[in-house]
Amino acid sequence: MNEDLKIRFAAIIPARYASTRFPGKPLVMIGSKPMIRRVYEKASETTEMVWVATDDQRIYDRVKEFGGRVVMTSAEHQSGTDRCAEAAEIITHETGRNIDVILNIQGDEPFIRPEQIRLLMSCFTDDTVQIATLVRKVGQQEDITNPNQVKAVLDRKGNAIYFSRSPVPYLRGSDISEWPRKHLYYKHLGIYAYTYDALNTITTLGRSPLEIAESLEQNRWLENGFKIRTAITDHESLSIDTPDDLKLALEQHLDLF
Repeated sequence: MNEDLKIRFAAIIPARYASTRFPGKPLVMIGSKPMIRRVYEKASETTEMVWVATDDQRIYDRVKEFGGRVVMTSAEHQSGTDRCAEAAEIITHETGRNIDVILNIQGDEPFIRPEQIRLLMSCFTDDTVQIATLVRKVGQQEDITNPNQVKAVLDRKGNAIYFSRSPVPYLRGSDISEWPRKHLYYKHLGIYAYTYDALNTITTLGRSPLEIAESLEQNRWLENGFKIRTAITDHESLSIDTPDDLKLALEQHLDLF
């Protein structure tokens, strides 16, 4: 993939131990392997340059044990984006290899599909793209009012116009239960890619009003004039935020492990 696109991709997996809702979740066992290893192996199917970025010695040691690459980053980062930016700087310094595009693969997505990552990478065949992410079409029977499922509004070129926890757009004159049948809604999947320069720039920006209102950092980038290209995947993204999420995911995907 890298040779075809003539772009040097690096996948960075931010992973912290101190999750409020699920402490230590990167190290929880899924079958015979810890979650972080599952994510690392999925990312490794798409690019040879894969690193875990963590602030915890336990995660660092476990990645080293299975032969993965890992860098230690600050414990002060407020987001995975910030952690990726520091890790990218460390990696380029230690390896002497430039990185064109950083793939931010969440450490709590053990069920991510390599084809989803490749789809994200394909956005950068357009050399004007600086940031990209994935979205999925919302089914007609899905609940679009769930604030934990972020919705994205797209322009005709596939760039994101806005991200919201509310169902947007508002369909005047229709009951909300009918909205998904009358309009195409998109669910945002929290998997990003950025050019090296764009990543360094967005992490220097102060928090913005729309970011604060929705508690969504990607709105900060839009408010500051960045375009976010989207690619549409048919697959759901199953992130593990709580022990109940893990139990449900394993019940649905027991055949994979």
